[in-house]
Amino acid sequence: MQSFTLVVFGAPDSQSSSTALNYAKAVLKAGHHIYRLFFYQDGVFNACSFNTPSQDEENSSVNWQTLIQEHELDAVVCVASALKRGIVNAAEAERYELAASNLRQGFEISGLGQLIDGVIQSDRVVNFLP
Repeated sequence: MQSFTLVVFGAPDSQSSSTALNYAKAVLKAGHHIYRLFFYQDGVFNACSFNTPSQDEENSSVNWQTLIQEHELDAVVCVASALKRGIVNAAEAERYELAASNLRQGFEISGLGQLIDGVIQSDRVVNFLP
């Protein structure tokens, strides 16, 4: 069994995000372990609870959340990327005196140190670029 860290750079409506999600499912189905999912740059939009795609489109954010919760995966959202794009958890919303938080349940906001840890701890690191 190998451990993986997946780095998702693409927004929810991108092929990059969809491919990363399918890859994550395949890794788990093959009996491997996902050490960490790291959402970076526009990939942080996958963690936004306000995403509302058209009715005829897949809701990638919900699909990620389901996978994360079903497999108890560590899903980290880069704090700098998230703040630049208006994605905050309750603590950041309070810190910046914002009216609401919009980080989807199952995701956590943290720094690049979590990515470095994932690189060190995993057998394989796979990047999904837009």
